[in-house]
Amino acid sequence: MAQEKLAAEETMAVAITVTAEEPTEAGETKPAGAAGENDGKAGETEMSGATEQYADTMAWAGYEIRRLVDVYGPRAPGSEAEWKAQQDMGAQLGAWADKVEFEGFAVHRQAFMGFIPFTVLLTMAACVLFWLGHALVGLCLVAAAAIPLVLEFAMYRQFIDPLFKAYPSHNVIATRKAANEINGKPKKRIYLVGHADSQYEWTLNYRLGGVGMKLVLIPAVVGMVICFIANLVRLLAIDVAGLADEGFLHWLLFITGIVLFALFPADIGFLFFQSRTKSVPGASDNLSGCFVAMSVLRDMAQTGTRFADTEVVVLLTGSEEAGLRGAKAFVKRHKKELRDPDVLTAAIGVDTFRDLKDIAIYNRDLSGTVRHSPKMQALMKAAGTDCGFDLPSASIYIGACDAVAFTQAGIPATGFAAMDPTPPRYYHTRLDNADNLEPDAIRAGAEITRAAVERFAQAGL
Repeated sequence: MAQEKLAAEETMAVAITVTAEEPTEAGETKPAGAAGENDGKAGETEMSGATEQYADTMAWAGYEIRRLVDVYGPRAPGSEAEWKAQQDMGAQLGAWADKVEFEGFAVHRQAFMGFIPFTVLLTMAACVLFWLGHALVGLCLVAAAAIPLVLEFAMYRQFIDPLFKAYPSHNVIATRKAANEINGKPKKRIYLVGHADSQYEWTLNYRLGGVGMKLVLIPAVVGMVICFIANLVRLLAIDVAGLADEGFLHWLLFITGIVLFALFPADIGFLFFQSRTKSVPGASDNLSGCFVAMSVLRDMAQTGTRFADTEVVVLLTGSEEAGLRGAKAFVKRHKKELRDPDVLTAAIGVDTFRDLKDIAIYNRDLSGTVRHSPKMQALMKAAGTDCGFDLPSASIYIGACDAVAFTQAGIPATGFAAMDPTPPRYYHTRLDNADNLEPDAIRAGAEITRAAVERFAQAGL
């Protein structure tokens, strides 16, 4: 029964609401009702009736983020709380979109960080084997330890996912259509992508802060590299070449062994990097991004704006914190639509608007290995200028945002966020709550994103 239920989740795509529209002149349409004035119709939620009083984006977003955190709490990937929060936001989007859909997929939420005990214990065993002179076995162990670290955490590949339990997760797709379509298709389509889930707490960041966390993680990873090189040198020099373990070689290997054991505390600290049971409120990361994206449709509906040939889609993904699983599932399912040569398609990954001083366009992503579209970066740069910001380019040197899934599929995309790269102590910890929001960062994110959408609608890329 559990497998049947999961299979059903994976194929689900149900439209929950269609907003009535009244045609107006100049190829635009006017919403039949202003946001929040649905008289109990689709799009209204039991607890969101107060939204209509907040014309200001900051106040509205801040109110709704606090409400979602209070009502649903932390939203671990593939959790019931994630799903309920998505349903809530989907219902709100129904007031501004022509169509809101939910699509299910399976997520193995513990797999993304599940490699840590395996990687740490194998590395420590390889260090011991180096001391005992079993270089070949040690080399094999440290290589095996590195594989899931690289594939799961660095490259976001689903390498060990089948070893972990699957849970149902979802994506929310809210579409505001173009006024004029040809054969049922717009000429242009832009996705605004934010994730609804929140991460399991990074215990080291909460206890030690961003710098302290790095002082644990970097030595642990460096120790793994040293262990690999040390076992390789011992294997080639002594076991293969037959050199005697004496003189310079002896002291080199001896000192290396001391260094490896000196790094054991960092290895042990790595074991406590992340909680396996406690997820965080995720107010800034990434309800702020969700509401930045949602604000564009809200503003379009309230002002009666509908682009002539450009469709605007808000995509609220699930399980981004488990390795971009929601965005990857969406791109895989909609690959043909995304690559339609008749529709110019682009995407903006909006993720964490908390530190206005660090607002930036991400030109590199996925630990610096993916380069986003220069044209999308230029679009965001110009949109920032429109709003009085000189947006710098930045790189996500550890981690990734949902824009990666689109870029890897050949869709012009870029990431956009306002977050201290240290990272700050609130990042992925219990401190990421509604009291920690920065309204000005959310306002800037919303204004610039709207400006980018308008520029795309006017001139494309």
